[in-house]
Amino acid sequence: MSGGLLVIGDVVTDVVARHSAPLTHGTDTAARIRILPGGAGANAACWAARWGSPDVRLLGRVGRDEAAWHEERLRTAGVRPVLVLDDEVPTATVIALVDATAERTFLTDSGAVLRISPADWSPSLLDGIGQLHLSGYLLFADPSRQLALLALKSARSRGIPVSVDPASAGFIGELGVERTLEALDGVDVLFPNADEARLLTGLPDPSEAAAALSRRVPLTVVTLGADGALVAESGEVTARVPAVPAVAVDSTGAGDAFTGAFLAARLAGSDAATAAAEGCRAGAEAVALIGGRPAQPMPPHAG
Repeated sequence: MSGGLLVIGDVVTDVVARHSAPLTHGTDTAARIRILPGGAGANAACWAARWGSPDVRLLGRVGRDEAAWHEERLRTAGVRPVLVLDDEVPTATVIALVDATAERTFLTDSGAVLRISPADWSPSLLDGIGQLHLSGYLLFADPSRQLALLALKSARSRGIPVSVDPASAGFIGELGVERTLEALDGVDVLFPNADEARLLTGLPDPSEAAAALSRRVPLTVVTLGADGALVAESGEVTARVPAVPAVAVDSTGAGDAFTGAFLAARLAGSDAATAAAEGCRAGAEAVALIGGRPAQPMPPHAG
């Protein structure tokens, strides 16, 4: 596989609040709070660049007020931003509540993200691209879903493989499993976590869910957090990849890191199991950081 990586997805302002004590309703809970750039699509793009992909591009929609800051942060991470400016609504904002176990709960204001539409698309965005990746958040509103389907169709017409991260079990539940699965027709690679895989299949066992999903999406990689990842191809689990040990401080963006590193490895010629191992390495690096982005832009790739 050759060519660059185009990610279409969310650019978000993250407010990360780490609290060591349980939240106390109706009063104060002490926390350490930081404002950081985020968004599943943008994070994945940054991790792909971190993992050595030399040509990573991101199409997203942001509020005009924060566009310059987000563009600068993406460029610093090695990503070429193609940002559509929205004059009516602000950039998406997510409040990430991170507890003492590093688990996170999100409060999401989608802002400009879901207002991206077919009018923001041009087939020329695929020039020089070897992989198209779609953030699953695009599926949860009509304008952004139409854009995702249009980009998918354009990529398929050129023989460019397409991957999707389903993004959110909560939003899948709101849209409906059947509508979500319909939107995955023609997708080549799927990156659900265990909860999303269970929800999309109705199967409690992640291995069975991975195998079932890979009958619809030929390569399905289910992330299992501290248990690593499962690789399923055409109805069969073909690899079980262990996690890389890490001291977790914030799990925000760990799945995005996995996705970005996996896609970078695939573009460099790795098989699915090797790419999943790279994804686990990136996930371990991500959970040791605050926020969803790499700490440094594109150091030499060690793996």
